[in-house]
Amino acid sequence: MQKRHRIQFPKPESSSLNQDQTYFYLQGSGGQRKIRFHDYDEIYQVQGLYEQIFYDRLKCSSPVKVATILESAVRQSQDNFSELRVLDLGAGNGMMGEELKKHGLSRLIGVDIIPEAYDATIRDRPGLYDAYYVEDFTQLSEEKKEDIASWQCDCMVTVAALGFGDIPTKAFIEAFNIIKAEGWVAFNIKESFFDNTDDSGFSKMIRELIFSEYLDIYYIERYRHRLSIEGEPLYYFAIAGRKNADVPVEFLSSKNIGA
Repeated sequence: MQKRHRIQFPKPESSSLNQDQTYFYLQGSGGQRKIRFHDYDEIYQVQGLYEQIFYDRLKCSSPVKVATILESAVRQSQDNFSELRVLDLGAGNGMMGEELKKHGLSRLIGVDIIPEAYDATIRDRPGLYDAYYVEDFTQLSEEKKEDIASWQCDCMVTVAALGFGDIPTKAFIEAFNIIKAEGWVAFNIKESFFDNTDDSGFSKMIRELIFSEYLDIYYIERYRHRLSIEGEPLYYFAIAGRKNADVPVEFLSSKNIGA
């Protein structure tokens, strides 16, 4: 039976923070630790803590939702969902990979920038991925890029890792370009990233990519990603589509899109 951790959320008057600044307290034998929601390296080191916070307490539904819309998109083609070779960008401790494996995928390749994510996956979900790379996709060597590309992935997924600096725009495009032409792409983003008033690099990149010739959108749905610590719903968009071609190097600069 999975150990239950003693978790305390801050008082409501203290919690009017941006989503990426939210924190909680972890009670343990050594006292109380304050941990931000985006301090994944710390969270992953405590077995079961990530699942207890985001899935048990805050009812995150994104892995199920993104896997479902990806399957719906693929059904609109002649492709077989179970034959996909998936690159899971920002794989974390394998929650999305585990959901995809339920569909009997042919290949599953994980990628994350922090070694604690890999360690947690090996500890909690051994054998889930055919390969798992700890790499910074903004500084990927040609040798490593060829190594990852040798898996011939024809699908990229990324869940709950976009738009807060976790995965920069350059890293997203790098992963997009590694998968094969006519490959599938599925991801989720906070609903505000579709707002023209959001001029962050990632928000602009997503809007430009969706309306570009490089990606055809097959499916888009607004849904409840999870609850906030106050119990309010946080809405995201789940998006699935098909890649038409690699995004050229000058795409980001030509659109005045930063990292």
